[in-house]
Amino acid sequence: MNRIFLDVHALQTVPPSNLNRDDTGAPKSAVYGGVPRARVSSQAWKRATRTYFDDERLLDPNELGVRTKKVVELLAKRITALDESLGGDAALALADETVKATGLKTEVPKRKADAAKESGDTPAPEAKYLVFLSFRQLDGLARLAVDGAADITAYLKEKANKDKAKEIADSRHSVDIALFGRMVADAADYNVDAAVQVAHAISVHRVENESDYYTAVDDENTEEETGAGMIGTVDFNSATLYRYAALSVHKLADNLGQGLRDDEPRTEPVRRAVEAFVHSFVASLPTGKINTFGHHTLPDAVVVKLRTTRPVSFVAAFEEPVRGDQGGHVREASDRLAAYVPDIERAYGDDASTLSWVLRVGPNTLKLADLGTESDTLGDLVAAVGHAVAERLETPA
Repeated sequence: MNRIFLDVHALQTVPPSNLNRDDTGAPKSAVYGGVPRARVSSQAWKRATRTYFDDERLLDPNELGVRTKKVVELLAKRITALDESLGGDAALALADETVKATGLKTEVPKRKADAAKESGDTPAPEAKYLVFLSFRQLDGLARLAVDGAADITAYLKEKANKDKAKEIADSRHSVDIALFGRMVADAADYNVDAAVQVAHAISVHRVENESDYYTAVDDENTEEETGAGMIGTVDFNSATLYRYAALSVHKLADNLGQGLRDDEPRTEPVRRAVEAFVHSFVASLPTGKINTFGHHTLPDAVVVKLRTTRPVSFVAAFEEPVRGDQGGHVREASDRLAAYVPDIERAYGDDASTLSWVLRVGPNTLKLADLGTESDTLGDLVAAVGHAVAERLETPA
């Protein structure tokens, strides 16, 4: 299969906010180009992207998965849904044995075991680590458990059935597993290499964190009772961020395999996954302290590149921090990007087959229009990228 890489670059301005906190509660930061920058971790934006799939119904729920320690409880619910006579403790026991048959380890957490001593309830075992499984995989394991319900221990001791459990847990991956990968520390056979790499978003300019001192008044205070019922501080900053993600389309195709539907060409699930990812990555937003700051913004500009060489980040355009001499940061950041991209591609001989698209808002981003075919809306951009990816996948290597 052809090597196909999709690069997504975005400039996004956020007002006073605390999207992604460190261990002290302050917005995360980094030093780049010798100055402090605002930073939003890749993990924070990957989670925002992944949850956006479901929140906005960009994909059929059957094409998604869930990452949880409570895999036994989830599986037990599916077992009961298939056979109502298998409920409660029976469903939990079946689910636990089936999960163990895949090679994943489960145990009853100490806190649950201690609570059960007082309540008399049977606690549900949990996986020892977060387990990422597709809903289709969970359904397959539930059917296997129901088939062997008469004597699940003996049933799963048979090599063919145990092998089937492992095959179900490691085939027909959901789109989010195929994109973001899966790691199981003590069962490396289940690891899935991520098709997507997401960079830490950093500000294009110098940023210093600030602190907001706030008070809350007790509504029941009388006029004689002065002062606040509560005081506190919250750290924040504001920034124009450079965001970047690289998607290995050929790796995504390998991870998806035949996909989750049997009645469509192999390129279709890849196209849907690419479109969902581009849409979600561009439009999603980490929600840290969002009720406090209401930082609901969208990117000022998006540049997407489809190439066959290798992923290329343009973050070096901002190694020298933008100063904001023009009254803000977006215009100068856009101008920097518009100048840097042609230079880096000329110097390293970008492939003639590279395709480029631009989505931008307002006059501050005008110079970026020369970097690719302009799209009027995010929907147009997503559709154009998806169509181009499908065409590249169908082209013989």
